[in-house]
Amino acid sequence: MWRAFWAWYERTYLLQVGTALALFLFQVVHLVWLFGEVVWEQFFGLPLFVLSPPHQLFVVFIDYIEIPTLISVSLVYLNELRQRWSGKNTLYLLLLNSQWFHLFWITDEFVVTTFNSGGTVLPVWLAWVAIGIDYLELPVMYDTTHKFFSALRTRSRIVV
Repeated sequence: MWRAFWAWYERTYLLQVGTALALFLFQVVHLVWLFGEVVWEQFFGLPLFVLSPPHQLFVVFIDYIEIPTLISVSLVYLNELRQRWSGKNTLYLLLLNSQWFHLFWITDEFVVTTFNSGGTVLPVWLAWVAIGIDYLELPVMYDTTHKFFSALRTRSRIVV
C-alpha cells in the first residue's frame, strides 16, 4: 500500500509540491497579521493595522487550513527523506512540525489574550515562544518554493 502511495506521489510530484506550496503561502497572511497587529503593538504601543471582521474571518480560515498545509508540506519532506537522508530536510521537517505544538497548546488566542490582558496563568514569555514557532515556517516556505520551481524547471516528474 505504501509503495503504491509513494509511486503515485512521485508521478504527481509537481502537483503535490505545487499544492503544498499554495497552501503554505496562505500562511504568509497569518504571519503578516501576527507581525502587524500583535507584535508591532507589543513593541510600539499601537498596531500597524487592525483587521475588520471579514478580514479576521479570513485569517481564522487560514488558521484552519494550517492542518492540511502541515500534512501536505510534511509529505514533500518525507518523500525526500525516503529517497535519501538529508540533515537540512530533517531540520525543516522538525521546524515545520513544531507547529503542532503551537496549534494545540500555545494558540494565537492565548498569545492575544496574554498581551491584551497583561498575562494569564501562563508566563508572558510563552506567548513569545509561540510567535517564534510561527516564524519557524519561513525557511521551510522558502525551501518549498525552491523545490516547486526546481521541479517545474526540470519537469522531470510529470503530473498525471
